[in-house]
Amino acid sequence: MSNFPFLSVLTVAPLVGALVVVLLPRSRPVLAKQVALGWSLLVLALSVAMWVTFQVDGDRFQFRESYPWIPNWGVNFTFAADGIALVMLMLIAILVPLVILASWHDAETSKRSVPVYFALLLVLETTMIGVFAAADIFLFYVFFEVMLVPMYFLIGSYGGHQRQYAAVKFFLYSLVGGLFMLAAVIGLWVVGGKTFDWVALSQVDITTGTERWLFLGFFVAFAIKAPFFPFHTWLPDAGGAAPAGAAALLVGVLDKVGTFGILRYCLPLFPEAAKWFAPYALALGVIGIIYAALLAVGQNDLKRLVSYTSIAHFGFIGVGIFAFTTQAGTGAVLYMLNHGLATGLLFLVVGMLVARRGSALISDFGGAGKLVPVLAGVLFFAGLASLALPGTAPFVSEFLVLIGTFTVNKPVAVIATLGIILAAAYVLWMVQRTTQGTLNPALTEIEGMRKDLNLREKVVVAPLIVLIIVLGFYPKPVTDVINPAVQATMTDIGRTDPAPTVGGVQEASR
Repeated sequence: MSNFPFLSVLTVAPLVGALVVVLLPRSRPVLAKQVALGWSLLVLALSVAMWVTFQVDGDRFQFRESYPWIPNWGVNFTFAADGIALVMLMLIAILVPLVILASWHDAETSKRSVPVYFALLLVLETTMIGVFAAADIFLFYVFFEVMLVPMYFLIGSYGGHQRQYAAVKFFLYSLVGGLFMLAAVIGLWVVGGKTFDWVALSQVDITTGTERWLFLGFFVAFAIKAPFFPFHTWLPDAGGAAPAGAAALLVGVLDKVGTFGILRYCLPLFPEAAKWFAPYALALGVIGIIYAALLAVGQNDLKRLVSYTSIAHFGFIGVGIFAFTTQAGTGAVLYMLNHGLATGLLFLVVGMLVARRGSALISDFGGAGKLVPVLAGVLFFAGLASLALPGTAPFVSEFLVLIGTFTVNKPVAVIATLGIILAAAYVLWMVQRTTQGTLNPALTEIEGMRKDLNLREKVVVAPLIVLIIVLGFYPKPVTDVINPAVQATMTDIGRTDPAPTVGGVQEASR
């Protein structure tokens, strides 16, 4: 199956499914949901087949396809995937059907078209797959920008309080970042011999000043998308207003486009500029970890709290990327996957809790675990995974980031470790105020709060719980896929891991 056009089929399939769903009559909402779910499961099956076909010891980029698009500009529909992209494609394939199941009644409560809602989720899946599969920089830019459209409508049309404000803020921030990238893309095309092919551009020798400006153009766009401090302010509003399913994809996948872009484009294409900017990026990562964690502690809105936790987690990913060690880099990519699983689960469970209560305010809960013990238990587990408890998948990635950073930059690693303490504070306090303690009498009067997880909701959370536990104890199948791509990226920027030490003396010098 190595010759099967996996990436083009995976990119187009959800779009075809979206067209089918949107053409269904509004009077058949259940059929629209079933078709959307079935189509997303087809994408999952194809993604699993692609994962099995991928050769860990093979070429860096596999499943390469290229079709002419705009020959005069040197633009092609070129797709290829390395281990980093493959992991993110699998994350998309896993999350989307679970989000569709979790969002089964979201569109109905908004009193808007159900088929359109699920069609937007499938369109979003197409753009997410395309942005990770693209090996042509112009094609990547197109998917990067088009991805804003379905998410804008999911937030603006189907979101909660202040949805229009949040949607516009999300769109404008991302659009500004896209303008910086567009300028850099054009500049790269000019200095790179009028081609957008990633492989060709990675061989181009660029002068120091030009390289730094081009790096900054891409980095600003990716820092906004990630989001890194101080470009983060759009996420709490968007995450707080978006439907729970859309928010899970927003923080679970869309934000990873920023960190993926840094790994795929900023580091290999502009290696000297990346090394020049690394100390500043590490500083932004550390500030983001502490600052966002402190803000999360003070939140009274559950969805905004989860959004701030994501900003802190992206600080860890940024530190892992710019530490420039294979261990930290592998940890950063693994963190991208594990954060998507853990925070995706946390957002979905919070969405279930908010839907039952009719409020996202923590102060409106209290002792909810006495009424919905299973839901409270899943929330507790998701919170523990989010704070990287040993035995859960995020712990492995966070440990790799910190230990890989410590070998080259001890102060950054030590300061970043403080984020773990703050994570325990905001997660455990959130759990205590919502599901533990004295039961809020108002909850007993709400019908939804007397209903624990139903079968559909258990099917949503069970796969994520299993994956978080399995990868927490045995991450090797994923790290084996990630490692070659991370090592190749370190080679691109001319960095090698420090020699191991014995008794404080480097082995290389003994």
